[in-house]
This record gives sequence, C-alpha cells and structure tokens, in this order.
Amino acid sequence: MTDSGAAMLLTLDLLYPGIQSIIPETGIRQVISTSIADCYNAVVAPTKLLGKLPVPDTLDMTELIKSHNPAVPAIDIDIENDLAHLAYTGGTTGVSKGVMLTHANVVRNTLQFGCWMSGAQLDIDADERVKLVYPEGVDPARDRQVVQDREVSLVVVPWFHAMGTIGYLNNMISGGTTMVVFPRFDPKEYLDAVAKFSATTLGGAPQLYVPLLGQPDFDQYDLSNIRFVASGAAPLPLTILEKMKTAFPSGAVVEAYGLTECTMGAVCNPPIPGKGKAGSVGLPVFDTQCRVVDPETGRILPPGEEGEICIKGPQVMVGYWQRPEATAEVLRDGWLYTGDIGREDEDGFLFITDRKKDMIIYKGYNVYPREIEELIYTHPAVELCGVIGKADETGGEIPVAFIQLKAGMIATEVELMDHVNSRIAAYKKLRKVIFTDSVPVSPAGKMLKRELRDRLTN
Repeated sequence: MTDSGAAMLLTLDLLYPGIQSIIPETGIRQVISTSIADCYNAVVAPTKLLGKLPVPDTLDMTELIKSHNPAVPAIDIDIENDLAHLAYTGGTTGVSKGVMLTHANVVRNTLQFGCWMSGAQLDIDADERVKLVYPEGVDPARDRQVVQDREVSLVVVPWFHAMGTIGYLNNMISGGTTMVVFPRFDPKEYLDAVAKFSATTLGGAPQLYVPLLGQPDFDQYDLSNIRFVASGAAPLPLTILEKMKTAFPSGAVVEAYGLTECTMGAVCNPPIPGKGKAGSVGLPVFDTQCRVVDPETGRILPPGEEGEICIKGPQVMVGYWQRPEATAEVLRDGWLYTGDIGREDEDGFLFITDRKKDMIIYKGYNVYPREIEELIYTHPAVELCGVIGKADETGGEIPVAFIQLKAGMIATEVELMDHVNSRIAAYKKLRKVIFTDSVPVSPAGKMLKRELRDRLTN
C-alpha cells in the first residue's frame, strides 16, 4: 500500500481486522468494507452461518451503491498509456515490485489466451465490439476442448495474482464461463464439486494437483466430464503431469508459462489432447515472440542450447512502478528479459530449466535445481521438494534439498540421496537433505526459495 501510494482500501469484513492496525502507517485515507453476506438473497440469508460483521470506521459498499446514481460516468481513457492496475510480483526471489500494466496490456493478453484456448478468431465489428468467431466448418462442440459460453470452471486461483486476474477472472468472464469460486482450497471439497457443479475445466498451480492426486479415495471420483486442465505459476513435475493425464482421460492437460511482467502469459501448450509436449510449457501464443539468449553475451542461441528466455509482445509491461533502474535491467529494445533459464526445441516448444537467480554454480559448473527436483519427485514418499544452493568453501555452492514427505510415508536422507545421485552427473549430486513439515509456498502457488535460503542461514 505504501509503495503504490494507495489512498483508498476496499476490504472484506472478515479480513480487515488482520490489517487494521497497520493502516495508520500507510497513506490510506478511506476504507470501504464489503461482505460475503451482501451476496445472499433474502430467501437463503437466514440459512447461512456466516453473517455480516461490523467494521467500525469504514464506509459500507452496499450502502454506497444504494445511495449513489448507477449511471456510468464518461471517462476518457488512453488505453495505451493509462494503467489498468499495478500487479505486484510474488517476491519469491526478492522485494515485491509493482508491475505497470496498461488497459491495452490487460485486454490484449486476455484476448490472446481467449483465442488460443478456444481456437477461435478475433473479430471486431463496425461498432468496435470484440467477439470470437470460429473458422468456417468448425463445430466447437465437436472440434474444441473449450467452448465459449458453455464451460463450468472451479476457481481457486487467487485473483490478486497475475494468473488469477487474467486467466481465472478476465478470461472466464470474456469466455462466458460459469465460475464456481472457492474462498480457500480443500482437496475433498474441490473434488466433490466436480460432480456437484458438473465442472468441465480445472486450473491452478502444481500445488493444487499434488494434494488432489494424493487424496486416499481419488480413484473413486468420476472425472470423465473434465475436458480441460491447466497448470501454471510454477513448474509442474513430470511425475505429477503423467498422473494427471491418467486421472483426466477426456481432458487436455496443458502447462503454460508467463510472469507478472507480461501481464499473465506468453507461452502455452496447444489445448488439444496429445498435441503438447511433456515437460514443455508450449509455444508462444498469438502476437508473441520468444527467444533464448546467452545470459552473459546476449547472443541468440540455437535450438537445444540453454539460456535466458526473452519475450516480446503486446502484453509486456510498461515497467516497474517508480523503479527506473530495475525497469532498464529487464526491458531492452522492446524485449523482456525474464530471468528464467530455458531452451527451445526444433519445433519451437519452450522448456523451462530454472530461474537464473536459483541456478547453483558448483566449481564453475551450472547446476539447475529443477533437474534435481524432478528426480526427487520420482521417489514415492515425496510430497513436495525444493532444491537450493548452499555456500561451500571448496565448491562455491552445493545442492541442498528441503523435502516434505507424504503423510504416513517414511524415507531416510541416505535413501533419497542415493535415489537421486545414482542417476545424475557427479557435479550435480545432492549433498544434503533436510526434512520439513511443509515446503513454503506463496498463496499464488510459487515455492518461496528465499525462505528456504533463510532457513539455511538462520
């Protein structure tokens, strides 16, 4: 709030007590409160356990709506330059930064993925109204996994996150999707909702699917109606991906890639069963270019070679809020330097290797934590894991794994290290395993490796 210079806060009555004490330390001058109970109609309201809570010293949103003219005022917006919102980065590798996104950024990225997922074409009529139309001869009910105005999606992705704002709010609304929104994630409640609401699409971070697949009675659920399953925000372990393909036999299991700095997404696998590539995050979406460059020299690398991923497209941010130096570091000649390491194959499919900041350098060799994590996940006792580098006098950095075991499962440090090190090059070998009750993950589903590093040093 302080960084953005916000003067007004819109809050839920349930959550406001948790932040009320710090409001005087910010520039907030006015607070508007709202409540889930405001959504109940008169018939069902008496049956609900959760009522409206008193929030003193705030304005009530419902009362404001009732007492003001509903006519929409005329507002002159420069879509190319005026900001739609500041989207704050997850802060997984450092201080969270405000990403400046214009109205054009947001609308274009929404339409990019709307066209990509539906296989429809963008059409703008004489009144400048945007609509999606299918190519001649295409019957969407027969030829597409995702059909406009027909899907039902279970939404648990947080809307404060880039993936949530664009993919699970804007895209849902523009595609006419019925949203079943969960205030929090409970694996059993989520699985029960598939049949209860006749859901057809699911989506979220890998940390959504790991506990789902781990439910004791998972095999008892009928998931044949699910036609589309999406994963993003963090790398999806290959072992989990293969289990998902088995669990959703009728659906296209699609992994995508993006970051807050490109509004939401830039790369996605085709939403067609069997057309994606395992381990890949897919192809650049419409009007988007990607290339892989040498992190030191900036030289464009050929297919197969690993380097830093760069993105150019209409969804790339204007820059970081009040951080010109940080902006200049990542925006160069129209290209966004993502800080992610990856490679392209001969077909143009992108494979993410790791974060540049997470890369471990052992005796001059580059060691990518994700490669080690993939091997750890093949052990049947592992629920979640994260690999980071630990300072070492002789090697520079050595790989250390934090591992969360599945409930009721047992494994030793020696067992897990042997499991990994027998299948990896000597310089990449895991040097230590630390067991933990929980691997720290952000509300958006990203692993917080900075917290793991803090645990090593504290």
